[in-house]
Amino acid sequence: MLTPFVLTSASFQHEGLIPVRHTCDGDDISPGLQWAGVPADTRSLALIVDDPDAPDPKAPVQTWVHWVLYNIPPQARELAEGVAAASLPPGTLQGLNDWRRTGYGGPCPPVACHRYFFKLFALDIQLPKLNIPTKTVLWKAMQGHVLASAELIGLYQKRQ
Repeated sequence: MLTPFVLTSASFQHEGLIPVRHTCDGDDISPGLQWAGVPADTRSLALIVDDPDAPDPKAPVQTWVHWVLYNIPPQARELAEGVAAASLPPGTLQGLNDWRRTGYGGPCPPVACHRYFFKLFALDIQLPKLNIPTKTVLWKAMQGHVLASAELIGLYQKRQ
């Protein structure tokens, strides 16, 4: 029996509240992420974290990108909490978030409770260097190469 491809976090449950330490109200460090069930033919993994509720869930205008990673080695099974660029799995490359920088940028919604989608993709290729891609550039490069995807959703509302 095949193990399903799943993405989890010790920091929060699926559709649960993201702790303050992982947000702009706290230390703004990435949550620890773990995954299992990577398909056998996987050559690399990609991670996209975004918020489709920006700026207001009642009238969203854009999807705000919080983190972009690609070419995560297929044998990797986690990203440590607060992982620094130098501690990413060997070969992992970073893309730009919507703050126009690499690395994790935690939840910081201006109003209401937002949803944060942590999406991990198993790819049948190792992508070429994309020169610090945006989510859009990475998404285009991944097309036709996604073997499986796993998703973890967290919720957060900024302190008033």
